[in-house]
Amino acid sequence: MRIGVDGYNLAIPNGTGVATYGASLAHAMRDAGNDMVGVFGIDPGPRADMRETLFFEQFGRGHNRGNVVRRAAASVIAHHTARPLIPVPLTEYVDKRGFGTRWPDFAELWTSPLLFEAAWGRFQVMRRFTTVKMPNPPEVMHWTYPVPVRMAGSRNVYTMHDLVPLKLPHTTLDNKGYYHRLIRQLVAGADQIATVSEASRNDILAMFGADPDKVTNCYQASPLPASVIEASEADDHAMIESVFGLPPRGFYLFFGASDPKKNIGRIVDAYLASQSQRPLVVVSSRDWGMSEAGGGLGKDGMVYGRKVDRPIVQLQYLPRETLFRLIRSARAVLFPSLYEGFGLPALEAIQLGTPVISSNTSSLPEVVGEGGLLVDPYDTAAITRAVQQIDQDDALVARLSAAGLVQARKFTSDLFAQRLAAMYAGLPARGA
Repeated sequence: MRIGVDGYNLAIPNGTGVATYGASLAHAMRDAGNDMVGVFGIDPGPRADMRETLFFEQFGRGHNRGNVVRRAAASVIAHHTARPLIPVPLTEYVDKRGFGTRWPDFAELWTSPLLFEAAWGRFQVMRRFTTVKMPNPPEVMHWTYPVPVRMAGSRNVYTMHDLVPLKLPHTTLDNKGYYHRLIRQLVAGADQIATVSEASRNDILAMFGADPDKVTNCYQASPLPASVIEASEADDHAMIESVFGLPPRGFYLFFGASDPKKNIGRIVDAYLASQSQRPLVVVSSRDWGMSEAGGGLGKDGMVYGRKVDRPIVQLQYLPRETLFRLIRSARAVLFPSLYEGFGLPALEAIQLGTPVISSNTSSLPEVVGEGGLLVDPYDTAAITRAVQQIDQDDALVARLSAAGLVQARKFTSDLFAQRLAAMYAGLPARGA
């Protein structure tokens, strides 16, 4: 089968959880024997002999907003025909190894300049999807994020990771009216909706009255880099101690985007209240620009404007392999998020044998299983007690670590590929 996967999130700098999802999906289905077709919105320029070079020059720079959206929308609105995709050659002359797992090994690469910017603008103005076309379109076009784009001649599948902008509207900057219209039209018009947990599936069914047969939970995977798999725990501990000065299994770790639903404020408060002498390490790779996202945590370990007497180490974006080594060296990952569609940090922790303090809500009990302590994310005292339990009980840490490794086997790339293949097999025949 030829399966198209969009590059909307793959092109964002430093990646996101959805970028990990897209790359994992492409890798899993490629390894299962399918030909993967990448569909991007990058402008490769007018010269065919320069397309590959200019495409990869821009890959990873993200999407343009602001005035460019209006210009792109005006262009699309003026031309109601489908937007043609341009082929980008894939040769050995452009070295792609530096992108690591961010770059799936696509068999084909197609792009349309400003595709997603144009689609945003067109949907906002006309409430219509943008159609793209290409010769011999893939049997399935899997859009890994809710985007107002469809592929002519393919079965169009859309992944809805969660409905956070509607369930926790105060935690995102999305235009809620735009988002609600988009999800409503996707539910009505998609050949299939994929999602990543039973919690998210139930939300989609309840909030939009979706047909249960058209919403499939495939869960997801987060493959470990080969270098991490091949490294011993002792190697990782030595590397983390030498680079960051952090003792093996001697610190707590939060990693993820800086947005309000990640609950960083309560994490910091609970850590301080626990009286633990082990450092708290906070790795935040993306800032959504909401002032309340970090709670009272300021720069250089300042909390509510004062320097605390216990170390809080703040790190910015880390390469994926370094982050995984940091996870494997932590005593526990603190991830009591207010809401998650899946919760990749929880999975990435348990598959490395690191216990998780997580939430008893949304998808997180499905992911964590017995590999962590589940608490009410709004209850700072409950988070504090969980930190104290982990801090004082080595036997508990060992038991949670072992249980987490077993739980993680439910989310392998092979199982992810099997669930996706079963969903694709049930799709209707191709239409125009």
